[in-house]
Amino acid sequence: MTSEDSLDALIDALVRSTFQVTSVLTRIGAENDLSLTQLRVLGILRDRRPRVTELAAHLGLDKSTMSGLVDRAERRGLLARDRNPHDGRAVDVFLTPAGRELTQRLDVEIRRALAPTLGRLRPEQREQLVGLLEPLLGPADAD
Repeated sequence: MTSEDSLDALIDALVRSTFQVTSVLTRIGAENDLSLTQLRVLGILRDRRPRVTELAAHLGLDKSTMSGLVDRAERRGLLARDRNPHDGRAVDVFLTPAGRELTQRLDVEIRRALAPTLGRLRPEQREQLVGLLEPLLGPADAD
């Protein structure tokens, strides 16, 4: 296999796996009245309290679009905003208790839905795959 064939095979595998995972996430999101972007927001907020601008930058959205997403999630009781404890001028976004409960439930559903596919890998293959994917998932300027 040539280097170009190898790259083509890798791109094809990444695209197919992305479609497979996106299909699962889209279905679970729809079952919970959430868009894929809203699902991503909940996932990001599991372990941090970013500012709206940071959240927008992370998702590649403009601030007004992100504010609208946060507004809708606030009305549903899933997210809240509050002053940043270190910078009183900044406002953080975070999960409410209801948002945290939903996020935990969604995590279980996602794991359950992906388990049959991931179960095809031996534990050492899973570790190897994580190790191979990590450099691809970091910032582009990390090189």
